[in-house]
Amino acid sequence: MADFFDILTNDHIEFIERQPMFFVATAAADGRINLSPKGEDSFRVLTPERVAFLNLSGSGNETDAHLKRDGRITFMFNSYGKKPLILRIYGTGYSAPYGTPEFEEHKGLFPDIPGARQIIFADVRSVQTSCGFAVPEMELVRQRPMLRQLAQSRGQDVLAEGWKTKNATSIDGFDTVLGDAMK
Repeated sequence: MADFFDILTNDHIEFIERQPMFFVATAAADGRINLSPKGEDSFRVLTPERVAFLNLSGSGNETDAHLKRDGRITFMFNSYGKKPLILRIYGTGYSAPYGTPEFEEHKGLFPDIPGARQIIFADVRSVQTSCGFAVPEMELVRQRPMLRQLAQSRGQDVLAEGWKTKNATSIDGFDTVLGDAMK
């Protein structure tokens, strides 16, 4: 059975803080739906009505493109421990690219992770919890070091050049805010 809430409660926030990963989903009216797993220590609850995550360099920039085009975003957190739970945050969001005043103002909320290309902010519209009985019980071995290692080996200038060429548009050809900021 699902329960809905208008904002994040203290119990929700504590649950989120314990999770080693989350999923983010976005879509536009046309094109593909994007669903991405996220790790590291990259999600923050700013207030019960506002959240943010540090978006790291990767293969694409679908979240940014969809937010620019549509604004809708969903986050999902699963318990993989003994007590099952799924928590979803439904909201509307936007991107603050690397180097912009808003990125610079808020980057201190997160660890200094090489390859950080933007902060995604979202206003909470509703929160849903459900049982999670079918989610497997698992243990975290570690966060993978590869993305950090790759970003460190390339350096910020090389990464920023890649953002211009590989992250300026989505796989469906939608412009990104990051692409606009890199012009």
